[in-house]
Amino acid sequence: MSMSAFLATPLGVLILTLVKALLFLVPLLIGVAYLTYAERKVLAAMQLRKGPNVVGPFGLFQPFADAIKMLMKETILPAGANRGLFLLAPMLTFALAMIAWAVIPVNPGWVNANINVGILYLFAISSLGVYGVIIAGWASNSKYAFLGALRSAAQMVSYEVSMGFVIVTVVLCVGSLNLTAVVEAQRNWWFCIPLFPMFVVFFISTLAETNRPPFDLPEGESEIVAGFFVEYSSMSFALFFLGEYANMILMSALTTILFLGGWLAPFGLAPFTWIPGPVWFIAKICFCLFVFLWVRATFPRYRYDQLMRLGWKVFLPLSLFWLVLTAGVLEFAGWLPVT
Repeated sequence: MSMSAFLATPLGVLILTLVKALLFLVPLLIGVAYLTYAERKVLAAMQLRKGPNVVGPFGLFQPFADAIKMLMKETILPAGANRGLFLLAPMLTFALAMIAWAVIPVNPGWVNANINVGILYLFAISSLGVYGVIIAGWASNSKYAFLGALRSAAQMVSYEVSMGFVIVTVVLCVGSLNLTAVVEAQRNWWFCIPLFPMFVVFFISTLAETNRPPFDLPEGESEIVAGFFVEYSSMSFALFFLGEYANMILMSALTTILFLGGWLAPFGLAPFTWIPGPVWFIAKICFCLFVFLWVRATFPRYRYDQLMRLGWKVFLPLSLFWLVLTAGVLEFAGWLPVT
């Protein structure tokens, strides 16, 4: 049997799908590991420190040392915890951060599932992420963890509403829910220029969605010890940690696709088109991640009432107004995409 004939069989399709998934997930996991290293180095540079510099050259082996340390530690289960749900929560959080990458296009044709409703798929996956947080807080049988879970869930749901209106605004300009089509629609102008207020709202909302500073209220040590995962240790804690950083990379990729032209060179300028698309895609993700870290080093933590006021009284009205304004302009000018 020839290779092409084998790949057409159900077993061949399964193997090919697994290989494609590994080609995405292995670099992603390495990226997550080195994002922790990059964060410490960037924060150290901004605070005039050295950061990791002992384990390996320039401290490059520090992520592997951290992983080994987590693996060697004992997993402690609280006496009153719901054992099954307690162990399920970190795995659910990490798994959701991984499977969201199934619809992320890195280059034309470089996507595991080029479905026509990719944006709806990401909506569904991001909404399910709240369950991992709530389950972790409830299953721990601790009032501190439960309080942290409620605060985190309320925060994530609040900012998802504004993010939803922003994404609908982009979809209105494209006329498709396919992420590849969103990128192709930005060949002449990236959406961050005509939709700049929505770009700002979306990026700030991603900070809140991923519980990153200045919106890291679920981890406010002075108020609730360490948030919804206060009872977790060893690899269970590490899975929450990896899920958070994987979500940072995912949100940076989504920002790149929706507003920064994905794998496209800046505005199609000839001097830049010789650089491969995946290089542009990774470079834009790295830029967004650098801003994540820059914000952490710069801004103090919000109070919870400030967090909610920003989400419900500023971002929600602004995103709704811009959606209506965009629809009006497109209709008046005759620019509404026809599908």
